[in-house]
Amino acid sequence: MAQTASHPKQSTGEDLAGAELSAQLEVYRRELTGYCYRLLGGTFDADDAVQETLLRAWRSYDRFEGRSSLRTWLYRIATNVCFDQLGSSRAKRERPMGLGAAADPVEESLTMVLPEYAWVEPVPTEHVLPGASDPADTAVARESVRLAFVAALQHLPAKQRAVLILREVLRWPAAEVATLLDTSVASVNSALQRARATLAEKSPDRSGTSQLPEHAASADESELLERYVAAFERYDMTALANLLREDAVMNMPPYAMWLEGIENIQAWMTGPGHGCEGSRCVPIHVNGTPGFAQYRQDPKGGHFPWGIVVLENDGAHITGITTFIDTEKWFPRFGLPDHLD
Repeated sequence: MAQTASHPKQSTGEDLAGAELSAQLEVYRRELTGYCYRLLGGTFDADDAVQETLLRAWRSYDRFEGRSSLRTWLYRIATNVCFDQLGSSRAKRERPMGLGAAADPVEESLTMVLPEYAWVEPVPTEHVLPGASDPADTAVARESVRLAFVAALQHLPAKQRAVLILREVLRWPAAEVATLLDTSVASVNSALQRARATLAEKSPDRSGTSQLPEHAASADESELLERYVAAFERYDMTALANLLREDAVMNMPPYAMWLEGIENIQAWMTGPGHGCEGSRCVPIHVNGTPGFAQYRQDPKGGHFPWGIVVLENDGAHITGITTFIDTEKWFPRFGLPDHLD
């Protein structure tokens, strides 16, 4: 476990047992982080929930009767921890596109700043997704942590959210989900139907989708990212515009402002955002998709951190550009340097 659980000093034999238990629990950290992130929409909230889950499991393991697998038991604890967090949260997390109309590409639009608990946060892909597996399962797992889908999940009641993730993303049988939630199979199936209906009613936003794919995407996202980065580092707005879909959106959490359309995005980048010219980009994997860390030119030399950029696409064009600009928070999270020479 990342933090040492608080417990009285034990004998050598008991210490060994405790270390073995901690190692067993630690195996599930990444998948539990992915589960809690989808439920909560907050990266650090998910960290806290997983840490609390493992701590509760460590403390109460002597009461674990083995009627279910250790994995199922941990998911039960994690679900309860997340439900407690959701019950005490001040507001559901959202994206700027869900909060109001598009803004004009002028600096005065940067007036409203969202509190950190109000917007969906980015997460390093490797922190929430398992390693290589069946290609179809991998496609669903990646889609299920994309910003648009995680934001859509936040509109579901907590139980429906959990049922949808467990059944559609993690592929748990209905009976196992019913056991985890202390309910009936009929109740699980009903909750799943209502969750699907809600997501279907929500029109997919222009920067992604609120539905999970039935098969792996055929688009080469890495190639599209490379073309975008090349155009951006040259600050060639014509080449960059050719990569955007006509109704592409751009947003910069924690600001509530968002822009829509190629012309407005170009106007921003050549106007208020002109300081991005001369930036360098470091490729990363974020929310199941290729992205990059943007470093702006430093007048003193080199480049300083500016933002974590998530690019969303429809297979042929970039549909959304999201730049998270809280560098002190996100660059260490992605293991990025604080300056480029």
